[in-house]
Amino acid sequence: MKFREHITKKGTLVLGGKSAQNNEELIKQIEPNEVVLHTEKPGSPFVNIKGKPKFGDVKEAAIFCARYSQDYRDNKSDVVIHQFKGRDISKDRKMKLGMFGVRNIKKIKIKKKWIEGFLK
Repeated sequence: MKFREHITKKGTLVLGGKSAQNNEELIKQIEPNEVVLHTEKPGSPFVNIKGKPKFGDVKEAAIFCARYSQDYRDNKSDVVIHQFKGRDISKDRKMKLGMFGVRNIKKIKIKKKWIEGFLK
């Protein structure tokens, strides 16, 4: 299954999951130092910035993540995104498909107007 793809204004590849199964596949290909994003609330694609992000890439990828989240779809409001590294992701056998543990989280608030601008 192919991932959602986005190329940032700086030319960086961003990949996003399409489903719980697809998120599992996405997590498998993430390198330890790569940036990963997910919404604070459940129901979001995991988003992976390939390689070292350039200035502005994290914000743009976070907007991409928010755009495809259930939080934005259901509430049409600002969305809080968690940012972490590939090495900060863990999986326990008891966790359901598409669910992961994360640590060393940085929060990013994505404004509704930024998401709306991304849609145009």
